[in-house]
Amino acid sequence: MSAIVNIVLLSTAAGLGTGLGGLIAVIRRPGYRSFGLLMGFASGVMITLSFHELVAEAWAEGGWVLATIGFAAGAFVMFAIDLLTPHIRFAERENGTHSEPIETCVMTGEPVGRPPHRGHRRGHHPNWSHRYMPVNQKLLRTGMLMAIGISIHNMPEGIVVGAGYMHQPAFGIFIALAIALHNIPEGIATAMPLCMGGACTLDALRTTFLSGMVEPIGALLAALVLSSFQGLIPAALAFAGGVMVFLTLDELIPSAREHGHQHYTAIGIITGAVFVFVLSGTLGV
Repeated sequence: MSAIVNIVLLSTAAGLGTGLGGLIAVIRRPGYRSFGLLMGFASGVMITLSFHELVAEAWAEGGWVLATIGFAAGAFVMFAIDLLTPHIRFAERENGTHSEPIETCVMTGEPVGRPPHRGHRRGHHPNWSHRYMPVNQKLLRTGMLMAIGISIHNMPEGIVVGAGYMHQPAFGIFIALAIALHNIPEGIATAMPLCMGGACTLDALRTTFLSGMVEPIGALLAALVLSSFQGLIPAALAFAGGVMVFLTLDELIPSAREHGHQHYTAIGIITGAVFVFVLSGTLGV
């Protein structure tokens, strides 16, 4: 039971990285170069973690056939989920500039759009603050669909943490730290269109936070299953590796390169890989 509790706590900490990214985005939205660097870093972390740790461990514990089948299964399962679920990839943007007002922030009741009637001038309506922001419903919808996509991604990331911890506690801690760093740029990518679309700060933060809290659900499911079926751990590690590689190649790297600055993306990928090597050496896993 203590192992399950630890897994849930670790995955929760990793999921909070998404909320931290949302906080960074609402405090100061990063420029395209910084965004490319951060998303490149996330890509380097995940693809290096997948091959250097997850698939390597599965290969050593279960053999090359199991590792190959598990890796392919993880990649194709995420491909199927990607096709069948309604979300927007990081690198996709909706066209159009039509903006529509919304009256209040869901969390606080703070008005974030234009006044509901032309006769209400700024400061004359008791429920309207001094800040008015034009609301772009397309950007808001983009942010929400991206949040759905990240929630879908965070479920298998939780499985990664659970499988890693069941294999070896230090290995689970290592994976949780790496995923937490990876989740920060994802939180930024979710919060940016929400903030640019006119959502209030608390709504953007709540959305990114809730997206990250899907991760402990996946971790709990993995812990419950693997605690009863220890022999599935190598397959689960390989499966998780396939999931991570697919997400990196399909979403993170295209997003990092979306606005150009390919050199910054490359630097980010290399830095992420170096981070995984250093963390692995430091923790001895």
